[in-house]
Amino acid sequence: MYQSKYRRLRQDELDEMTTEFVRFLASYQITSTEWKQLKKDDPNRVDELILQFSDLIFEKVLSKVEYLILKKHRELRAFKLLDKKVKLLGLINNGDDDGNVTLDFRKNETAEDMMRQLRRTKEEIRLYAAERKYKKGKKYEAFTLMEEGALIAKDGTVYNLLDGLRKGQLN
Repeated sequence: MYQSKYRRLRQDELDEMTTEFVRFLASYQITSTEWKQLKKDDPNRVDELILQFSDLIFEKVLSKVEYLILKKHRELRAFKLLDKKVKLLGLINNGDDDGNVTLDFRKNETAEDMMRQLRRTKEEIRLYAAERKYKKGKKYEAFTLMEEGALIAKDGTVYNLLDGLRKGQLN
């Protein structure tokens, strides 16, 4: 039995990748008719093929990830995935004097909008940084963070913004 590195793609994810999955099956010389028959006769083999395809897709996506963003109500985390380690820059919102929080990091705002809000807020915002070596490799760590809710950032805008704040380069 095939041992998956990541997880099986959900049905909605598979549905979005129909063309790629058909190509994958073709690489095993499995036609549409044979696939339908396989689904009836050998569900274990079907599951094994879907797991293999899932790993292939995750490997392809994860190999390209450089930045991840995790947004929570009171906290924003930006990750930079290097070859041997991951760097984290984060903001945590402790609220105003009464503990009230109006600045919500979950909102989909541009980096510029976020900076404007940070400058205007009366809430206590703390910036923190950390880094660590990978325990199970870059791709697996990226996958784990994504399973926890982190999203792939197309570029390092948010990470670089937080890095500028940390270095005192942004006013």
